Amino acid sequence: MLAQAETYLNEYFGYTSFRPGQKEIIQNIIGQTNTLGILPTGGGKSICFQIPALVLPGTAIVISPLISLMKDQVDALLTAGIPAAYINSSLSSDEYHHIMAGIRHGEYKLVYVAPERFGSLAFLELLNDVHVSAIVFDEAHCISQWGHDFRPSYRSVVSQVESMDQKPVVAALTATATRDVADDIRRLLNIGEENTFITGFARENLAFHVMKGVNKRDFILQTIGKHKNEAGIIYTSSRKETDQLYQFLIGKGYSASKYHAGLKEAERKKSQNAFVYDEADIMIATNAFGMGIDKSNVRYVIHYNLPRNIEAYYQEAGRAGRDGDESFCYLLFSPQDIQLQKFLIEESSMDPQKMEQEYSKLKDMVNYCHTEKCLQSYIVDYFDENAGFAKCGKCSSCLDDRTSMDITQEAMMIFSCIKRMGERFGVTLTAQVLKGSNNKRIRDMKFNELSTFGLLKNRKEKDIVDIMNYLLAEGFLALTDGKYPTVKLSAKAVPVLKGQEKIGMKIKEPEVVREEEENSELFELLRTLRKKLADEERVPPYVVFADTALKEMSRCFPITKDMMLNIKGVGQMKFDKYGEHFIKEIQGFVEENNISIETPVTEKTAKEDEPLDDRSSYQISYDYYLDGVPISEIAKRRNFSPITIQEHILRSVREGYKIDWSAIFDEAEEKLVLQAADKVGRDKLKPIKEELPDGIDYFKIKAVLVKNGMKEQR
Repeated sequence: MLAQAETYLNEYFGYTSFRPGQKEIIQNIIGQTNTLGILPTGGGKSICFQIPALVLPGTAIVISPLISLMKDQVDALLTAGIPAAYINSSLSSDEYHHIMAGIRHGEYKLVYVAPERFGSLAFLELLNDVHVSAIVFDEAHCISQWGHDFRPSYRSVVSQVESMDQKPVVAALTATATRDVADDIRRLLNIGEENTFITGFARENLAFHVMKGVNKRDFILQTIGKHKNEAGIIYTSSRKETDQLYQFLIGKGYSASKYHAGLKEAERKKSQNAFVYDEADIMIATNAFGMGIDKSNVRYVIHYNLPRNIEAYYQEAGRAGRDGDESFCYLLFSPQDIQLQKFLIEESSMDPQKMEQEYSKLKDMVNYCHTEKCLQSYIVDYFDENAGFAKCGKCSSCLDDRTSMDITQEAMMIFSCIKRMGERFGVTLTAQVLKGSNNKRIRDMKFNELSTFGLLKNRKEKDIVDIMNYLLAEGFLALTDGKYPTVKLSAKAVPVLKGQEKIGMKIKEPEVVREEEENSELFELLRTLRKKLADEERVPPYVVFADTALKEMSRCFPITKDMMLNIKGVGQMKFDKYGEHFIKEIQGFVEENNISIETPVTEKTAKEDEPLDDRSSYQISYDYYLDGVPISEIAKRRNFSPITIQEHILRSVREGYKIDWSAIFDEAEEKLVLQAADKVGRDKLKPIKEELPDGIDYFKIKAVLVKNGMKEQR
């Protein structure tokens, strides 16, 4: 039979030899031995059950959780001349009955079904009436409670299969099974460990990159530019982000499709076909949608947001380079994404044990973003700690040319501070203590009296957080699981504290300070405004302001007259004519995107009743506010914009100064803002504003977020 399998491999699939692991798995299934195959995405899992289905008499039933993958695989089989069909919710009544009749008459070698189909008595009776050659669990990790995409409907199939009159051979295939998941699959499907075939988890044709602090949309445009006329997938965390990114790319003239659960079935099918048939180069999809698109020539995958776990990330990133050619996987890391994933875990209906497991998996995902270890090696070790994978030589860690600096002293200060704080607080508060912050919480807890208070005062708080994240990623520190994790010392820190080991961390060499790049989003808004004003006056746009002036505005965010007059190309005459229009546009952008603009107090802006003293500029605004002066009046007195005054007040509060929140918002407004923020995320204010009644302005939104952000730090 193996000779027949090799003949079919060439005849139907065009290959002359099997890939690693395929022959052994096929041999086992043909020999009627229950089998588990763990092969990397793109490693040829489908052939492992498709060829036995051709060799064995009867029909193989393939259980698949992905409607899109079913269609792709059946289309490919039909094209190769193999009779196959699928049954899922996308079929019409006539199509369903036609296929059911075909199964009864033995017309198909493979039938793909959704797991829910096994809940149908009519379907189970049909299976008992026909010859079933094999039951195949594709994406088998879905049946394990420890799997990243566990589905109760998938697991319930096991008991239904066991109740069948006939006992066909069972095959389970997956690309993302940790040791716990593999053990669970074997136990459920009665598979011996000796009948488990693991061909490794490495995808050596993929280059993994974690990008921190980049402008996400700019990065996407650059990446698309490098891969002109090549297929790429962009994953996002929400339908709204998918829609917005789709509109953005379509507006830039790119050929793109979108796919998420909020679209109608016909729209999803149209989008999928456009991408599969190369009518659209770019697919934008939510993480929640499995995107089981069997497209071999995807050259890059971009994760716009942080995935919840390594398994999901590797499966999605693994859609790149299935043809074996060099391909790229980018993860655009933003710390705010961690809060979004925590919120999604907290809002789920999981039991406490499963929830703790998900927090632990998220922790591993965050560590991946901060490690200096080879990224491919990190992933492979996650699935098989004994794999011994060497460095890939092409990920962002392997290509990191920053200088490794000795941070042993800083690490020991951090370890000491964590110990003195009782190992009961998170990264942020610990970093603030080391920085020597005047935070009210720190004073209330008397952490300002610790010997470690201010030990790293010469470093930026962000740099301290970065070092702590690195120490977490490398195992010197550990985070507890849960919504509000606390940082603790691990056993690996002991040799460092004893002076037996040193710690190195790559730190970028100081660069020549270069002019900050303009905000491309604001630049486009200002160009649109310039075009409108130019059309009204029937003059070319450059007559209003040159591109260089708009770019400088997009870098400096001038929100006052004085700031605008400092922009090169903006004189008094042009300001009188156009200045206020542009200031209004910039102020709106600054407020919508929660951009903090600090205008220094100078002799020009200070008033006679406001001597320059030891107080910071923001404290002066705060004092005026406490005295009952309206924000608009403070802005006039100080020659600042109202937005800047609001920022002064909130900054003072962040540093421990008291405020009466009820003077800004009431309980109902606070609840509405938090609900909106939980729904759309806290990265930008505009999406939050769009979810709220008109009476809740940006200042109220920012104030609510500041108040509740301080609570979370405690």
